[in-house]
Amino acid sequence: MSFPAKVLEYNVRFGDPETQSLLALMESDLALVMLACADGRLQDVDVKVSAKSAATVVVAAGGYPGSYAKGIPMTLDAVPDDVVLFHAGTSFSDGTLKTSGGRVIASTATAPSLEEAVAKAYKGVECIHFEGMQFRKDIAGRALRK
Repeated sequence: MSFPAKVLEYNVRFGDPETQSLLALMESDLALVMLACADGRLQDVDVKVSAKSAATVVVAAGGYPGSYAKGIPMTLDAVPDDVVLFHAGTSFSDGTLKTSGGRVIASTATAPSLEEAVAKAYKGVECIHFEGMQFRKDIAGRALRK
């Protein structure tokens, strides 16, 4: 008897870009939570998570996920107070911020509703500038259509 192959991916690490949205909602001290996990005493920690929504938009290098150029100069405008930019594939050399990876930078925002969080995250993307930058324009689209 033959059985079709089944594959299960199991990660014991935070995923990217899911982590950016998850951490934006975490109200507890992550270091204390992780230390409690390592010590086998997570039951002693009150893990608090915001009831808000979060959204993250990843800005990638042109050509990603295929081949892409590195070392492209980039600039950042001042981001709104409620937006956090997470650098991933960036470097700083000769006084210039540059791309250095495929997933270059992510814009994360929180808000009372998912629709607001997504809009704010895209406002953060508007503050990022480099040649060839690309990003998805449908973040949370399925959830917002429900």
